Amino acid sequence: AIQRQQHGEQPYWMGAVLAAMLGQIGLPGGGVSYAHHYSSIGVPSSGAAMPGAFPLNLDPGKTPKYPNGNYKGYSPVIPCARVIDALLEPGKVINANGNKVKLPPYKMVVHCGGNQWHRQQDRNKMKAAYRKLETVVCVDYTWTATCRFSDIVLPACTQFERNDIDAYGSYSGRGVIAMQKLVDPLFHSRPDFEIFRDLTRRFGRDKEYCRGMEEMQWLETLYEACRKENARKFPMPPFGEFWKKGYVLFPAGQPTVRHAEFREDAELNALGTPSGFIEIFSRKIANYGYADCPGHPVWMEKQERSHGGPRSDRYPLWMQSVHPDKRLHSQMCDSEPMRQTYAVKGREPLYMSPQDARARGIRNGDLVRIFNDRGQAIVGAVVSDDFPSGVVRLQEGAWYGPTGPEIGALDTYGDPNTMTADIPSSSLAQAVSANTCLVQVEKFKGKVPEVTAFGGPTEVTAP
Repeated sequence: AIQRQQHGEQPYWMGAVLAAMLGQIGLPGGGVSYAHHYSSIGVPSSGAAMPGAFPLNLDPGKTPKYPNGNYKGYSPVIPCARVIDALLEPGKVINANGNKVKLPPYKMVVHCGGNQWHRQQDRNKMKAAYRKLETVVCVDYTWTATCRFSDIVLPACTQFERNDIDAYGSYSGRGVIAMQKLVDPLFHSRPDFEIFRDLTRRFGRDKEYCRGMEEMQWLETLYEACRKENARKFPMPPFGEFWKKGYVLFPAGQPTVRHAEFREDAELNALGTPSGFIEIFSRKIANYGYADCPGHPVWMEKQERSHGGPRSDRYPLWMQSVHPDKRLHSQMCDSEPMRQTYAVKGREPLYMSPQDARARGIRNGDLVRIFNDRGQAIVGAVVSDDFPSGVVRLQEGAWYGPTGPEIGALDTYGDPNTMTADIPSSSLAQAVSANTCLVQVEKFKGKVPEVTAFGGPTEVTAP
């Protein structure tokens, strides 16, 4: 979260510098952690290889038949947070990690396995950008905002209606799990594999796409490649035996101290930096010449900052959009029983201090309007002493439900990205800056609109 702001690389870089100056690098419990909360980072790892994923390159040494090269000089890969910029300014050249990236002119988008209308900042900028697309296709099993902003929706089944394999333990590498289908796909839904095979069949390319294998043959191929990779250290049973048992468990990893070897002998155990050492000053980054990311950590003013910073005269409250504690990002936000455990009058809760609430005539449980010049939303106030004056919190993952298609429409449920800024953290990382966001809050007045974020599609009868 510290990184997800304008100039967000700087505090983490400075954290490493301070830890080095204090002599903590390589000591148990010392140093600096960059993602300790996430996916069991920091726990001992088994060191085992995990399965790959479809469409795995079965011939790594072979040049792909259709390489993903530059198209007419446009970059084949761009920073994921710059997708909207590509729609609005195709052909624009940006910096990214020492490279020049030319944003391509997208005409069609296919969303599969993700909810783009959750993860992108600045909803109204996104609305304007999506109007430039000719066709938007979404493959999903629940009616997300991404589905509602699509031209074509292909109903995918859930993970309970298809077979798959998965890794257990993320960074700990604890094992491999057989995800066995519980029921056949319901209604008109289909596995992603079948959806795309049927699509490629219309191009006469389905055999090439599937490489002559069915679902279970692919799972066996992925598993056996993992088994071969682990053969020396971690013997695994054949696929049939694994599928029947349901899992393979690897031995637990042994505790390690990161960079202990580097501390013991920095020359013999060099780091992955150009110098091999901890770099307080990076000549490589300095040579990029980025005004927003020099060769050493510095404090730089943001485009907006609370407590007397830029724009705080109009929007005095800093809005945090942290990870939610009762859902995973946007997943399960559409579950009404789950929402009832935290929603305020059917809206996403906005946490604020008693001082800020009192100054605005807001009481705990009131519906309020949170807004800035990028967007507005109606949310429910939760007044709490846990928050200092000048800070409000609206958890990310809340589903977007505007009152209408127009730019600037009121979001009826409380998606924080209605207000967040779509600006890069720096020219180096080009990451998101969701936590650089100032807002104002006022008690909601007028007729309260119904929440439009949930439910299914509107069914119409063809003429």
